[in-house]
Amino acid sequence: MSNPPQVQMMDHFTIVSDDIAKTRSFYAELGLNPGPRPAFARDGLWLYAAAGRPILHVIETDTATMPEPRRGVLDHMAFFSTDVQRALDWIRAKGIPFRLQRAPEPFNIWQMFFPGPNGEEVELDFAPEEAPPAGWEGKPIIKAA
Repeated sequence: MSNPPQVQMMDHFTIVSDDIAKTRSFYAELGLNPGPRPAFARDGLWLYAAAGRPILHVIETDTATMPEPRRGVLDHMAFFSTDVQRALDWIRAKGIPFRLQRAPEPFNIWQMFFPGPNGEEVELDFAPEEAPPAGWEGKPIIKAA
């Protein structure tokens, strides 16, 4: 019996969108920018992180051609980020509902969860060494817009 291949890292996530401009704009604010993409039959975007890799693939579709039910299950996608206070200020200014918490010991990473423009859940993770944001009282901050 041969040995199975071993996963080395996450490559990308794929989401579908019926509003590609809104999706592009939303993720651009988080530092993901469109880059080269193969000429697939369906339009879309490949969004690149600073490291130069396309980590979020977006397939453009309208509600008439959207698979029903939507294909697959994506609970959330997590991106590592920096400056938890800046992220908190940004999300509050946008009026987006969110949840900010710390992962349990021994990890203690900061985790911010919020909806993307297509209903997908986005998670931003921050280093545990980052200073607590203003108003942090040691329990999750849950804000509904």
